[in-house]
Amino acid sequence: MNELLAAYAAGWFPMAEGPDGSLGLFRARERALMPLDGRFHVPRSLRRQLRPDRFELRIDTAFAEVVAGCSDRPSTWISPELQAIYSALHQLGWAHSIEAWDGQGLAGAQLGLAIGRCWIGESMFHQRPHASNVVLVALQQALVDGGFALFDVQLSNPHLERFGCFCISDAAYSAQLQAAVRSPAVLQLNQFTIHSRAWMSR
Repeated sequence: MNELLAAYAAGWFPMAEGPDGSLGLFRARERALMPLDGRFHVPRSLRRQLRPDRFELRIDTAFAEVVAGCSDRPSTWISPELQAIYSALHQLGWAHSIEAWDGQGLAGAQLGLAIGRCWIGESMFHQRPHASNVVLVALQQALVDGGFALFDVQLSNPHLERFGCFCISDAAYSAQLQAAVRSPAVLQLNQFTIHSRAWMSR
């Protein structure tokens, strides 16, 4: 796992591809980030979903279920091998699930890694409308409050751009990442807390 964590800390991320689902490491020419400042935007259509009684937000109470939900798609890059890797990273305290719950159970979530002051958002899913978006908004504020420097979402898409997602060059991302992973941070959401550990080059 140390080699994979070192790859994450250097700007790479794993994905399964091809008919055999072989696992490889990738990086983007332009890295997509979610802003941790005033550029973050909450779409008007989502604001009424943010009332406290809509969803209960939790951390790491259903990690395996979240990984399964993120990979349950007709076409997915989260292979069984990668699911096992996420489970191992979770056991080691690096991978986490940020979850939205309602009266029917798990409504949506984000799967990610906390390395130093960098949060790497790997995937999201929802079983009820807006649930993963509520997670995204709450997570962004928790990262700001906890002193995180980067909210990496890897690749941009029109949905993320509604929230202010922007891209920077791989070189600029690498420089910011190297600074961010070297010091710890704390992510707190309701009564749940993640103590993010620093990563120092071996």
